[in-house]
Amino acid sequence: MSGDGATIRRRRMCAACKRRFTTYERVEEAAPVVVKKDSRREPYDRAKLTAGIKRACEKRPVSMETIEQIADRIEAAAAERGGKEVSSSFIGTAVMNELHAIDQVAYVRFASVYRSFKDIDEFMHELEDLIRLRKGVIAEGERLKEKKGESAA
Repeated sequence: MSGDGATIRRRRMCAACKRRFTTYERVEEAAPVVVKKDSRREPYDRAKLTAGIKRACEKRPVSMETIEQIADRIEAAAAERGGKEVSSSFIGTAVMNELHAIDQVAYVRFASVYRSFKDIDEFMHELEDLIRLRKGVIAEGERLKEKKGESAA
């Protein structure tokens, strides 16, 4: 069983060829319906979610385990909201938030598709926001280091 108890790992053997393999079992709850931007409704598909995240993380140092954990957290957040429907914008925003914290290149890749930037100016604006945020985080870290240095002296 996985650490969160949501997945059971089983070792099995093919009766015909005797080859051993692993299966992962997950409790299948009533899947919500995803409401798209154009009001269409389609069944939630975890494979579609993970495929989009994988595409954004292609050739980046993000493991499959991390991608699965992102999908788990997004599914849990959607379930916590309750209801039988979840908007595609909720899922897309959740993916962007997760990727922003994990890999900024993957975040920009996903955002460029999800937000459908109309031109390079919109794309550059997003990159500039990311750079400002990153500089703010670095500056805050330097202030904390300086503060610790003052208290140690």
